[in-house]
Formats: sequence, C-alpha cells, structure tokens
Amino acid sequence: MAGYATRVRSDIARWLEAGLIDAPTADALRRDVEINARQSLSFGSILAMMAALLFGAAILIFVAANWEAIPRLARVAALFAVILGGYVGGAVLKTRDHAAIGEALWIVAAAAFGGSIALIGQMYHLSGDEASALIAWGAGTALAAVALRSNPLTVAAVGIADAWLLLKGFDYFNRSEFPHLFLVMAAVLFAVSFWTRSQAARHLIILSLLFYLVLVAVDHETLPVAIPLVIVSVLLFVASVFAPEPVDRIVQLGGRLPLHALLGFLTGLAIIQFELAGESSYDRGFAIAVVALAGIVAAIVLAGRESRGLRWLAYLGFAFELAMIYVVTLQSMLDTAGFFLAAAVLLGILAIVIIRVEKRMKDPATGGATA
Repeated sequence: MAGYATRVRSDIARWLEAGLIDAPTADALRRDVEINARQSLSFGSILAMMAALLFGAAILIFVAANWEAIPRLARVAALFAVILGGYVGGAVLKTRDHAAIGEALWIVAAAAFGGSIALIGQMYHLSGDEASALIAWGAGTALAAVALRSNPLTVAAVGIADAWLLLKGFDYFNRSEFPHLFLVMAAVLFAVSFWTRSQAARHLIILSLLFYLVLVAVDHETLPVAIPLVIVSVLLFVASVFAPEPVDRIVQLGGRLPLHALLGFLTGLAIIQFELAGESSYDRGFAIAVVALAGIVAAIVLAGRESRGLRWLAYLGFAFELAMIYVVTLQSMLDTAGFFLAAAVLLGILAIVIIRVEKRMKDPATGGATA
C-alpha cells in the first residue's frame, strides 16, 4: 500500500503540473490517499503487531511463572498497569503519528486483559469456565475497539469470538445448548466494524458465519441449513454483480462480496453433497454437481474479470466437483488405473481451461484483475 500511495502522490503532482486538475482537487486527492494509507496494514505494521503479541505473551508468562512469589496486591497492580499503560501509551503514540506502534500497544493491552481475567479468576477462585472468560475478554476488547476506533482491536475481538465458537462448537459432550449466541456477537461486531473502519473484520465475520452454518448443519438438520445458504448466496452474488456500487456502499467489502457469495454457494452445495454421499442417489448427486459447475461458470463469466481471487476459488470448486462426479457416478465403473487415467485427462483439460481463461481475463490496460 505504501508503494501505491507513493505512486499516486507522484501522479497527482504530475496531473497538477500538467493542468489536468486544479489545486483544491489535488489537495483533496492527497488527503484521501493519506487517510487510506493510514488505514491499511503495511508489512512493518504486521511485524509490530506480531512483536506486540509476543511481548504480551512474555509478560503474562513471566507473571504466571512467578505468580506465587508476587504479593497479591502487586499482582493485580502489575496487570492493571500493563493494561492501562498499553491503552494510554498507544493513544499517545497514535496522536504523535506513530500509528503502528500505538496499535501494537493496544494489542498488548488487550492480550494483558485476557490474561488478567484468567490469572485473577484463579487467584480469587472465581467460578466460571473458559467460554465465559472468552466472552468477557471479547466484550472488553470490542469496547476498547469502539472507544479507540481501532481496526486491529476489532479484528482481535472477532478472533476471540471465533475462539469461543470453536470451543463451544466442538464441545459436543459438555455443552448444554448450541452456541447460537455467536449470531449476536457477529451482528454486534459487524456494526462495530463500520465505526472502526475495519474491512478486514467484516471479511473475517462473513467467513466465520459460514463456519457457524457448517457447524449447525453437522449438529442439526442439513438441508434446512444448506438450501437457504445456497439461495441467499445466489441472491447476494446477483445483487453484487448487477448493482455493485450501491451494494458495496452498504456492506463496504471492497467489491469482494461476489467472492464471499461464491464461497457460500459452494459451501451449501458441498453440505448437500456430503449429506447425499451415504445414499445410493447417483442421479441427485450428479444433478447437484452439474448445478455447481453451472454456477461456477456463471461466476467466472459475470465477475471473474474483476477478481483473481474469485477465479481461483472457482477453479478449486471446479476440481472439487469433478472429484464428486467421480465419487457419485464413475466409482463403480472404473478400476484404479482407469481412475488415474481419467483424473490425469481431466486435470490436463482443467489446466488448459485455466490458462486460457487467465489469458482472456487479463486486462492489458491495467495489467490484470484485482484480488
């Protein structure tokens, strides 16, 4: 993003010198570039976040290792000092144009808050389990994200909510009810992401919702989950392709809603296919595979030029559907050698198709499509 911003600034200066734009327009363009450059995560920012997480883990491990040797009041004071210092210090650095380091300190404070919940709970023998601690940690991190309007803290809050979903979703033997509370968490965090301008959090929430639906399908009835998922995904794809600007103004996903919609479409059909895998229903299995292939082709034709990521997802889905066609229709007809021969031919054809599609989709004027 830094390289792109530098090129745009030089272009703005060149346009201004050539008389293509006036000075107020040039200033407005520079401000827009600066705002978007600050909102993006550079490689240095990512390294700062990783260093912050490691630093926070080191502090918590040190405190936990010497827990019994530290007086009780000093333990609590040290934990709160790390939290307060991280949030206040990060805010001060943000105001002094050290955004990456400031955000990193906020991550340290959020990590320290999560560790403090566990350590203080252990110290005072507070009742509760890991899931309850994650909810408290996530709520605190989300509140900090709102107060500080922090993109990374919003992503961290979504990650904590995902950890809670994993913990509750796979705890088949001990849970009393399915973790439908995640829908409320996702809705709240999705709303928070608009305030904190966290597009990454919105992408992660959508992927998390797809995972939640897979868990629901496994735990409950499959078709009542999969069929609506397919229908909604198709409707979202159509809306995002034929009305991209108004739809993206609402969801603000950077034009990548078709990619998520295609993933939801393929996920719903895959759930149905796995449900039918144990039945001797070759006709229905083949029909679903044909529907999936038709949807993949339509996705490439309608939105493939604008998104390289969508094309590669379509290629993966195409390969998966070829495998499913073999499983449901050809498995009883081909021996092992015949299967490998057929697979080699099909993969060769797929490679040729991908190469030709990539050449046709590449725009010579721009050097290629976006991700």
